[in-house]
Order: sequence, then C-alpha cells, then structure tokens
Amino acid sequence: MILTGGGARAAYQIGVLQSVSAILLEAGWSPDRNPYDIICGTSAGAINATALACHADDFNNGLDRIANVWENFTAEQVYRADSLGVLRSGARWLSLLSFGWLMRTWRANPPMSLLDNTPLVNLLNRMLNLPKLDKALAEGKLHALAVTASSYTAGQHITFYQSEADIEPWVRTQRSAVRAQIGIEHLLASSAIPLIFPATPIFCAGRREYFGDGSMRQLAPISPAIHLGADKVLVIGSGRLLEPAIDPAAHAQYPTLAQIAGHAMSSIFLDSIAGDVERLNRINETLSFLTPEQLARTPLRPIQMLSISPSERLDTIASRHIGSLPRPVRMLLAGIGATEVRGAALASYLLFEKSYTSELIALGRQDALAHKAEILAFFSQEPEGVVAPALRAAS
Repeated sequence: MILTGGGARAAYQIGVLQSVSAILLEAGWSPDRNPYDIICGTSAGAINATALACHADDFNNGLDRIANVWENFTAEQVYRADSLGVLRSGARWLSLLSFGWLMRTWRANPPMSLLDNTPLVNLLNRMLNLPKLDKALAEGKLHALAVTASSYTAGQHITFYQSEADIEPWVRTQRSAVRAQIGIEHLLASSAIPLIFPATPIFCAGRREYFGDGSMRQLAPISPAIHLGADKVLVIGSGRLLEPAIDPAAHAQYPTLAQIAGHAMSSIFLDSIAGDVERLNRINETLSFLTPEQLARTPLRPIQMLSISPSERLDTIASRHIGSLPRPVRMLLAGIGATEVRGAALASYLLFEKSYTSELIALGRQDALAHKAEILAFFSQEPEGVVAPALRAAS
C-alpha cells in the first residue's frame, strides 16, 4: 500500500481504507488480518502508514482508532493556532520576508517556518505504539514499512525503511534508501511541508542532516514498494490524478501569494504520483507484448496496480470549511489570500479541522465503493509472497 502526501488531505485515505476493509470483510476476510505486507507513506501519508503498521496484528481495530483521530481533528493538534503561537512563527516569518534586511536582531534566531508544528509531536506520541511495529515485523505480520523525506542538506530524496528481511538499500539518481528504526523524527521530517513547517534534523550516514517533506523531489513514489518486494500495489492519492483544467475568468486577476503557493503544492504532492502511475502502466503494457522467453531474459516484471484518488477537487471542498480554522490562523492566511476561493488550494493542506477531514473521509468511502469490483479483483488472488527486489519492474 502506498499513501501519498498532502497534509490534511490525507484524511481521504482513511475513508478509502475503511471501505476497502468493509469490502474485504464482506468477502470473508478475517477482521484482524492485515491486507498489506508492505506499507509505504510520504508526508501525512507517512503518518497514516506508520500508525497502520503499528496495528498490523489487528488491522481493522487500528484503522478505527486512526479514523477517530481524523474525524475529531482540530488544528491545535498539529500546529500552534493561538494568537501568541501565530505571532511567534507566522507573523515574524512574513515580516522577515518583507523587511528582513532591516531586522538585524533576527539574524541570530530567525523564524523557521510559517507555522509551529510542536503540538504534532504530542499527537504522534499518542497515536503510535512503535514497539508494536517492531513486534509485527518480528512476527511476520508485516514485511516492511517505508517513509520518505527530502534532505535539504544533501539535496537527496531518502527512503527510510524498516524490515526484518535482508533487503539491501538501493541507490538511484538523486534518491536512495537507508535502513532505519522508524521513529517520530522520521515522520516529522516526512510531513514538514516546505516553508509551512520547520525542517527536522536526522542523523543519516553518520552526520546530521535537515529534512523536509518527502513529496519534494520524489521522482518515483511507487519505487520503494517495488524495491521492498511488492508485486501488487494499492496507491491512494490525495488529489485527482487527472485534474481537469480550470476555466480562467474572462478577466483573470493577478494570482495571490496563496494561489501561487497552492499551485506549487500541487506540483509537489500530486504531479509525481500521477507521472509514476502513468510510467508503471506503460511498463506493464510494454511487458505484455513480450513472450515468456523474452520475459525470462529481463529483470523487469509486471506490477499489478490499483489506484484510487479523489473524484472531486479537494480545494473546492476546502473553500467551504476555511471558516472552521481558528481565528488567528484565518487572519494569517487572509494576509496571503488563502481564505479566498482561488487561494483555497493552500488552505486544503492546513485544514486540520473535523468539518473538513470528515467530509474527505466520507468522499474516500464513496470513491472506494465505486471501485468495489476492481478492489475485489485486486485482492481475489492470494499473493505468492514477496519477490526478490532484483526481479521487480523498473523502479
């Protein structure tokens, strides 16, 4: 299973997984069975992935617990949303952008991000039971967990993975893998939306590096699952893979800062997974033309894939819920145009409020039910066990 990034948009993934589990239970699957041998996540998807991996021994119960968090979210659980917290981070950060050359006193201790995500540490400590993750891996209830982050220090995209199996780290252009004991710091790093949340230090290859959101420079989001041995992948996105173009107004206005930032966020979070899904489909189609003898001579193997993504624009949904954000955050976002409809894409990543996340969960359930036949077909054949990474499709 591959869970992509997207801040508050990751609530959609929970709805999809709830309907997938309901479909499998109806088909006769055991309620405590974990359907996913390998779980990979990026950004907020990394948090969902790790929380689910911690419950690999009782998957549906774990899914219910995680859904309860998303259905009762408040922004204060993720970042400082009080007036003092917003002034200390966001207001200072925006002021530094505008007048930093005048503010010599901030050179020694500049604001690090628009928002202070310190509360997220407490939430993660409550959500996660990492010893259970170790136990699930040791008992074979889970083959591997992987989370990704992007190193500002080294300019590399890193996949941190944990597994009991003997899996060699891989290296590709501008991306590599590091075997690690997944911890809170990896999730903070993976979910550190650029400029919005501060970078997180992690010791990597014997030195300290600062990491940000794993969706940055993520050229091949499906790749980690394949390297870890997957032969079937369920990809759950946080945005429409085939986003229809928006009809421009007759007299388009100059874009606000929030509108530009939202466009950049979509490029980071949505474009790479859409491109990788398309790439994998092309590889599978090419391999379908080869004879069995030709297939035996290539290291490539077809990968069965099911992709589920939102059927509606999540920024449109977000525009209906901006008023639920705490007033200090609304005032901060209003200053850059994020409370306007055209700037709602940025707000859609920060709307950790239950009115919005609950609607995304409901949409996820609905979209997964619309794929019921495909889900049943995807899970109808028992996997033959993970395959050696050397025999995977191009990744």
